[in-house]
Amino acid sequence: MSVLPDIPRTYTALAEWLSCVLYIFLAPRRLDGPKLWTVCGGFLVAQTIFLNVTDHMDGIWWLICMGGAIGMMWLIFYSCCEMKKVNISFTTIRAFLLAELMASLEWQINCYYTVYIAAENQSFYGIQSILMLLLVYSCLLGVMYLLENRYQSGLTYQGEWQELLTGILIGAGAFALSNLSFVSSATPFSSTNGNDIFYIRTLVDLCGVAALFAYHIQHVESYMRYELSATTTILKNQYDQYCMSKETIDLINRKYHDLKNQIAALRIESDPDRRSEWLDEMESDIKQYEAENKTGNAVLDTLLTGKSLYCQKNDISLTCVADGTSLDFIKVMDLCSIFGNALDNAIESTIQLEEREKRLIHVVVCRQKQFVAIRIENYFGGTLEFEEGMPVTTKKDKAYHGFGVRSIRSSVENYGGTMTISTEQGWFELKILIPIPNEH
Repeated sequence: MSVLPDIPRTYTALAEWLSCVLYIFLAPRRLDGPKLWTVCGGFLVAQTIFLNVTDHMDGIWWLICMGGAIGMMWLIFYSCCEMKKVNISFTTIRAFLLAELMASLEWQINCYYTVYIAAENQSFYGIQSILMLLLVYSCLLGVMYLLENRYQSGLTYQGEWQELLTGILIGAGAFALSNLSFVSSATPFSSTNGNDIFYIRTLVDLCGVAALFAYHIQHVESYMRYELSATTTILKNQYDQYCMSKETIDLINRKYHDLKNQIAALRIESDPDRRSEWLDEMESDIKQYEAENKTGNAVLDTLLTGKSLYCQKNDISLTCVADGTSLDFIKVMDLCSIFGNALDNAIESTIQLEEREKRLIHVVVCRQKQFVAIRIENYFGGTLEFEEGMPVTTKKDKAYHGFGVRSIRSSVENYGGTMTISTEQGWFELKILIPIPNEH
């Protein structure tokens, strides 16, 4: 019966650290450059010392120490990455199983090389062992990087606690089965042979890594399909609102035209001073209405007019300074998405304010060199949390909200533009910068 020696704890610490580094560089980060490497280097030293100090723990203490190692991996993600805690926890499970697979596979190959290949020539084994470690770790990390990079949005996807629970069950099951032979050989899934123990451990860890990867990608793709469907629905609703607003405004314009004729007729038939003053005031209001919604872009005029009518009914002051001609290269659907969603969000926020004088929305559209700049501001009395530069919805049902802002960002990115959101001194500000195509 052959018995393989235990994996050196330094090898295990390196595997855990490298798997964390892989996912850190695939995830949105809060640290970068020298700060990132300093923190990562500190965790490598701490992880190595911790695993070597706890090398001889058995039973329940061994489980506690393994929990401590996993906790340190969780901390490195928390320190370096800009992710929700549920995402950090799920990523930690995946990184831990990947590290277990790396350490087990490398040591199994290493021991095979020692016994069957390098048994008669041990003089060069030290260097070759290190090279083998680097080769096996690099190959596994490279394969995992290619797989993860193909679905990189999976690491920015904000998972839910139900997904984490499933991940915990898969991870705990894989870890328990892979280490069962080290705890007890009196089970149908255990072995007393050293080679078999490592075969079982490697295969179970591989299955665990594959199961977690497949489950996560399936969940991400399902969510992306749902997000695309929801965004498309929002975009269509904005376009439908635009069409309805256009029909309504065309009707209003006809009514105003009729009213002008009526005023002219009344002015001819009667000229009391009081009547004339009243008619002058009506005519002035009509001219003011016409001037306020002539930006040079028919789509933007329609959207602003429709939203203005709603704002007037709800005591919201909507002002606009816009060069609509700068938006001529943007498609109707994208204009509806950008301005429709942005104005809807601004109206929804300001309408909740009890102080009527603070119900303010301001829209600016202008050219800045070879770019069109869009700025939409509104008074904002609350606070917002941001994740990856995007505001977290304040609505209770978070799974079904927040797509309006994503729809805006998607439309802006179609033209190579950028979108930023900020809150400062009680004002919510949405800034958009889109390059203007060269005209030939």
